[in-house]
Amino acid sequence: MLIKTLVSLPSRTGRNLQRYNHGFRLVVGCIPYRFRETKKSSPIHGTLIEELEVLLITSQKSPRMMFPKGGWEIDEDIKLAATRETMEEAGVVGTLGDKLGEWIFKSRSRDTFHEGYMFPMLVTEEFEVWPEKNVRQRIWMTVNEAREVCAHSWMKEALDAFCSSIHVSANKEKEFL
Repeated sequence: MLIKTLVSLPSRTGRNLQRYNHGFRLVVGCIPYRFRETKKSSPIHGTLIEELEVLLITSQKSPRMMFPKGGWEIDEDIKLAATRETMEEAGVVGTLGDKLGEWIFKSRSRDTFHEGYMFPMLVTEEFEVWPEKNVRQRIWMTVNEAREVCAHSWMKEALDAFCSSIHVSANKEKEFL
């Protein structure tokens, strides 16, 4: 019920609650993913990269594609912030995995640097209405398509880290069979 209430609220705005580390604004985001239903039979407990889809969104100000991310605020822990940003910008919620890494990157709109943290999110629910629906488009695509269209090199690195973690997880499960 709380999620459905949050989906109908406007996105948080302003920078007065933002976290900073040595002058770098802290941002968090997710690589939302799902497994495409295919007619192919796949290995038990295995993950084929062709079955994996990730969700990208457009920027508010341009058609550039990216993963949902935004400011980590002082009243949130890191996972709550990543989940909130993903719900506000992409209209999805799900199960967060372990942090994929940390990246320092330059803002495209300001002459500042940010420290970014990304998490994988296995999407469990996709909403028809969400806070930024009127200013963003969301598109499910393959990992290879996402690599081609993602506007930020640091997010492409996060995508590579995610793909490596999925591959490692699938291989670890196979070891126990």
